[in-house]
Amino acid sequence: MRFFQFLTAASLAALSSLPSVSALLAFPGAEGFGRNAVGGRTGSVYHVTNLDDEGTGSLRDAVSTTNRIVVFDVGGTINITDRIVVSKNIYIAGQTAPGDGITVYGNGLSFSNADNTIVRYIRLRMGKGGDSGKDGVTIAEGENMIFDHVSVTWGRDETFSINGDVYNVTIQNSIIGQGLETHSCGGLMQSDYGISLFRNLYIDNKTRNPKVKGTNDFQNNVVYNWGGGGGYIAGDSAGESFANIINNYFISGPSTSVTAFTRGNENFHGYVSNNLYDSDRDGILNGVVLCVATTCYSPMDIVTTQYDYPTPTKLLTPDDALTYVLANAGNTFPSRDAVDARLVDEVKSYGKTGELISDETVSPMNGPGYIAGGTAPTDTDGDGIPDEWETANGLDASDASDAMAIGSTGYANIEVYVNSLVPSTY
Repeated sequence: MRFFQFLTAASLAALSSLPSVSALLAFPGAEGFGRNAVGGRTGSVYHVTNLDDEGTGSLRDAVSTTNRIVVFDVGGTINITDRIVVSKNIYIAGQTAPGDGITVYGNGLSFSNADNTIVRYIRLRMGKGGDSGKDGVTIAEGENMIFDHVSVTWGRDETFSINGDVYNVTIQNSIIGQGLETHSCGGLMQSDYGISLFRNLYIDNKTRNPKVKGTNDFQNNVVYNWGGGGGYIAGDSAGESFANIINNYFISGPSTSVTAFTRGNENFHGYVSNNLYDSDRDGILNGVVLCVATTCYSPMDIVTTQYDYPTPTKLLTPDDALTYVLANAGNTFPSRDAVDARLVDEVKSYGKTGELISDETVSPMNGPGYIAGGTAPTDTDGDGIPDEWETANGLDASDASDAMAIGSTGYANIEVYVNSLVPSTY
């Protein structure tokens, strides 16, 4: 006998009123192609209880099994030797970490085949100790992923790279910076099936800020201090590409020696609108709108109709996008670390400071810095939701089963809690 035969009419009515899992936003404020990632909504809660590279209670162990919402009982730096490989249906809720949050420092992370992943409020820093030829973050296959308020730096090959059979990914409100010389790449964004890049900061990458191929939506981003390899690279290949490039701000820095858009051709079809470029490096923000012609956007094919992609809920002007990114991009909860703060200060110099680096351990970066650990709030039943929040929201602080119960909004109760910790705008 089927499951539904055991349900009362009232139970069936309640189920029918819940939002479809496939239609529900990953979290309030999720946007773009990856906005409906499910994460670990139907699985279990895993507590990261230590900063070890491996073993029970480690981040590596947390993401090694599918269908988990990962919360942090500790803050600080997790030093990793081998790459972390993330499983399917994972929600890494970095905003739950006490103290100054979490930095993962070492050999990078792979999200290849990590379908329905949600990653929020965490710093992922590779560094020169990582494997040569590897990306800081890489996705080679998979679908339905969203990265929100993530800080990614110091890739050995690419810093954050998507390339292959990848469907429906969003990177929003994040920092992708300082790919290490000699390659020093922001990243390849190549998918025929949809990548959204909204309100991100690309900074101090010699090239690929980003390099775009396939189906891409690039809106309200800030690109600063790219090197001679190029800023936004428009395809540079025989493959067909279809991109929106709208209301972004490009600002030359000390390392910049080429214009904002390079290496396009007739196979790259771009709808471009209201992108500002401040090229004079005079310490004053005074960008001008790029002309809507191939002379300003390399020899790409300029189209007149915007592609019908899942666009931002609120499109900002380039100036407002710059203000927003400077205040909010990267892991800003509870506050930025010294690395991100320095990068933001570089942008605020409007051309005067910034550099490409080959070794993050020396000046001016001096490594990932100290991240305070803090103390996790009391959680009597160990379900990932603090007692105080459970009591205030009508849950039972001695019943661990209520964390994964689905409420009327369609989210598990623990999702409602972790999403409540941070703003839902954008």
